[in-house]
Amino acid sequence: MNLKMIFGIALAMSLTYSCKDESKTNTVADADSVAYKDNTAPFDYNVEQFADIKILRYQIPGWENLTLKEQKLVYYLTQAGLAGRDIMWDQNYRHNLEIRNALETVYTTYEGDKSSEDWKAFETYLKRIWFGNGIHHHYSNDKMKPEFSQNYLKTVLAETNTSLEGEAFDVIFNDKDAKKVNQAKGVDNVAQSAVNFYGPNVTTADVEKFYKAKKSPNPEKPLSHGLNSKLVKENGQVKELVYKSGGLYGEAIDEIIKWLELAKGVAENQAQGDALGLLINYYKTGDLQTWDDYNVAWTAATAGNVDYINSFIEVYNDPLGYTGSYESIVQINDFDMSQKMKVLSDNAQWFEDNSPLMDAHKKKSVVGVTYKVVNVAGEAGDASPSTPIGVNLPNANWIRAAVGSKSVSLGNIIDAYNNAGSSGRLKEFVHDEEELQLEEQYGQVADKLHTALHEVIGHASGQLNPGIGETKETLKTYASTLEEGRADLVGLYYLYNPKLQELGLVDDWKKVGMAAYDGYIRNGLMTQLIRLNLGDDVEESHMRNRQWVSAWVFEKGQKDNVIEKVTRDGKTYYNINDYDKLHELFGQLLRETQRIKSEGDYKAVEALVEDYGVKVDQTIHAEILKRNEQFTGAPYSGFVNPVLVPEMDDNGEITAIKVTQPESFPAQMLEYSKTYSFLKGTK
Repeated sequence: MNLKMIFGIALAMSLTYSCKDESKTNTVADADSVAYKDNTAPFDYNVEQFADIKILRYQIPGWENLTLKEQKLVYYLTQAGLAGRDIMWDQNYRHNLEIRNALETVYTTYEGDKSSEDWKAFETYLKRIWFGNGIHHHYSNDKMKPEFSQNYLKTVLAETNTSLEGEAFDVIFNDKDAKKVNQAKGVDNVAQSAVNFYGPNVTTADVEKFYKAKKSPNPEKPLSHGLNSKLVKENGQVKELVYKSGGLYGEAIDEIIKWLELAKGVAENQAQGDALGLLINYYKTGDLQTWDDYNVAWTAATAGNVDYINSFIEVYNDPLGYTGSYESIVQINDFDMSQKMKVLSDNAQWFEDNSPLMDAHKKKSVVGVTYKVVNVAGEAGDASPSTPIGVNLPNANWIRAAVGSKSVSLGNIIDAYNNAGSSGRLKEFVHDEEELQLEEQYGQVADKLHTALHEVIGHASGQLNPGIGETKETLKTYASTLEEGRADLVGLYYLYNPKLQELGLVDDWKKVGMAAYDGYIRNGLMTQLIRLNLGDDVEESHMRNRQWVSAWVFEKGQKDNVIEKVTRDGKTYYNINDYDKLHELFGQLLRETQRIKSEGDYKAVEALVEDYGVKVDQTIHAEILKRNEQFTGAPYSGFVNPVLVPEMDDNGEITAIKVTQPESFPAQMLEYSKTYSFLKGTK
């Protein structure tokens, strides 16, 4: 599972631990001033800012310490990842590639007035599309509306001899396909979602019926049906189009295979090479048993300096949680930090044994939890430009129980967030000086520990009751938000515990825990609302989980005034009066969320999420938005990737690989479209 805690408001204001928090406030650098010819100059993490987005860049620490063979492995794996980039675009929406191709042609060939407000609006709209891998917002899932007219677009299309017609043109301006993923209660979630995992005439009932009929050869090891396929309806019959060589997305998958074969040829060891071989076979066949075999092999392949994620993995973009979005992350081990954090993996059983879960829901043996801090060398698909900061895989419950999992924290991504911003918003929303000082002194360590606890202990903890089906089947549209909230709660419960100091991870467990609790409540009840338009409900799964966790403990603690709502000078603050009792409340809610998951209690999860996680106090929301107007920093951040440039000898052999930075965000996006466009407008 991707911990898409992309820090932003969290880091900007509270360094909280949400699953997709982004951006900090800071001065924006000139996007074209990134030559870095002077390696002694301070690294500028900022690229540019537009709309609600800030673009950053990251370094690759330790690159020079890799052997040439290891650098080749990284290069081949990053190329494999980028080869599938267009898959993500098409998965997000059926007209995305056609729209992108047309707008990029206009952008690169238009010779008219580029000083007009219409052209500036066109540039911003295209940048937003690049960032979202399509016309829907990367976080809210709302369709993004351009600030130029239909007539203006028609004019620049005509002046550049560019074609964009019919539904692909109209949808930019009309109200159709308004939500990429619609998880609202009481609607047909599949039919009302624009995501291209299902044909336009496929319904929720169709999907549930189709997959209910699918049986795994071994019920104890259920296959991930639907993970790598699209359902369409032809002549009234639902059929499955599988992502594989020779199948759907075959052109791009063949390119992925080509680079993976090269990577396999320079694998660091036998286990790594064998895992790559299985991934290649999976791409060739689309066989889900091969996918499971690969995940078992990949999870066990823990030796070496280089690792990767590549394929159709996370199911957050599917309203029913079946189909995986394409993503790729290539990573280099940070040995120093990994050794420091390995202590969590080594003590996973202690955390499980001492959790507040019911005994029946605890794992008797937590196996194979491998945690590393890594440095990203390249990302693609659903991991770029908006990136996770932590990953825990594989997602299959039976593999996690029998074989274990890999957890990684993306160290250089976290460092880039930490070094790119200021503390303006934080000072605006903290209750008092004590809260500010706690955050400034302990916020970053609390954040890193929460990431680790969420991934290593949280997602690995607990077990389903015998006979209970997979969570996506029992909890349906609430499965993702329940799981992320449950993992958050594991982290919160143990962040305020002397065990962390006993293990040598902190020097003052109580202050670290207090900073963590302050930040989480502040974000869950207030600051994450900056991302919503006034009047909106909370729809994104991770935002929902932060709100239902925070709102539940706030309500349950009112009798003892555990968390106090304070109004001062017309501004709202939340002040924690009793951290010990809040710790107990987090434990109670953790126990209940695990019970819900273990028993597959749909009514309970529906009540929890709908009662606490969806509706927003509009008075507070309006106040938060007003208080935030003073800050110019964007609420979301993402990254350009470093560019790996191979140097060749006369025989075409790679002799060295240099790391450079792209000229600008548009330059990298256009280069990607030029080099990695292997799908031609798949519908």
